[in-house]
Amino acid sequence: MPVGKGVVEFRWGHSDQERSAPSEHFRTYLEPWGLSDAQARASLEGLRYISGEMAEVGPWARARVKARAERNYRMPRKFLIWAVTGAGKTEMIFPLIHHTVARGGRVLIATPRKDVVLELQPRIGRAFVDYSVVTLYGGSEQRWEQGQITIATTHQLLRFHEAFDLVIIDEIDAFPYHNNPMLTYAAAKVCKPSGTNILLSATPPRAVRLAVKRRRLPHVRVPVRFHRHPLPVPLLISVPPLSRVVQSQTMPRSVFAKLVTSVERGAQVFVFVPNIQLVEPMVSLLRAKLSHGMSETVLSVEGTSSKDPARTEKVQLFRNREIHVLVTTTILERGVTVPKSDVFIMDADSQLFDEAALVQMAGRAGRSQDDPAGKVYFAAKEITQSQKEAIRQIKQMNRIARKQGYLLRGK
Repeated sequence: MPVGKGVVEFRWGHSDQERSAPSEHFRTYLEPWGLSDAQARASLEGLRYISGEMAEVGPWARARVKARAERNYRMPRKFLIWAVTGAGKTEMIFPLIHHTVARGGRVLIATPRKDVVLELQPRIGRAFVDYSVVTLYGGSEQRWEQGQITIATTHQLLRFHEAFDLVIIDEIDAFPYHNNPMLTYAAAKVCKPSGTNILLSATPPRAVRLAVKRRRLPHVRVPVRFHRHPLPVPLLISVPPLSRVVQSQTMPRSVFAKLVTSVERGAQVFVFVPNIQLVEPMVSLLRAKLSHGMSETVLSVEGTSSKDPARTEKVQLFRNREIHVLVTTTILERGVTVPKSDVFIMDADSQLFDEAALVQMAGRAGRSQDDPAGKVYFAAKEITQSQKEAIRQIKQMNRIARKQGYLLRGK
């Protein structure tokens, strides 16, 4: 048996959730992991889908899915878990992995980045001590080994053909999987025709959302984080373009005052800028202004980007609270979790910041149970459609979470 974290109590109160209560068969796979109500429901719907029940798909959509499966009998089925940032996706897939390997099946977990593969390996290994776990990435020592559970970077999909019963694709909206027909095709071919592709995303691409809206893609939403507080909704700040700000060496008062407030409350501060060329000028400006404006406080301000050879070390120092303000690009929009953090997105009207990027960057705040109401600011001269859509998406998830009874009382 896998090593679990406790027993989940199923307290779903709404009528639709009561109808979704797990059978004793599925409880075997849900109970060891200590899942929240929202996580447990998502895992349950995933279990039902890979078992062929398709519980959350309406009758007309169910007929379409069945007809499409009959036409494309050589293709695995797909199921989307649309979970907000910080919802605990890894924990949600544990029951699905457990269900598959307990029946002698093989599982592949594909994720865009090597660092995530290395982070997942010990977690999966501890959870499934009775099963072999292999990690695959460029230069991996296990590249010739086979495991019951394989954790791999997305490009490793190209190595396999109909080898797995369950294929979990993490961050389907991220490079290199997003907009890559070759990897999309590989994801289908790596799975056995009788198997299932589980797609994970906090910000599904437009085509995927459209398939959900048209009821062509079976799915479940997880609209709340494990701590059951609403997602922080970004606040808009009107400021001049960042290029003008760094050129004039004048920090807009509206941004600076909020930045000082964040630092004074003990938050780690992400400052996102749209391109690498703005990182160091922004670091210099912030060092000068913060040292002058907070003379009694010693602050460490650093910057990093995809071209920074010391990026890993700086991120670790930031996590350790040895760096207080980190100026960065979208390279850190995913995968970096800091318990108490606020987020400032400068030039939020940049064309480089689409809706998904804005939601992901905003998702760095409020992830901790001790600081669930972190602050997020969109600082820009203009209010773009991407900003509006990002805010709309965050508010929509909060509404769904409130309606489904997942938020703490009064939130």
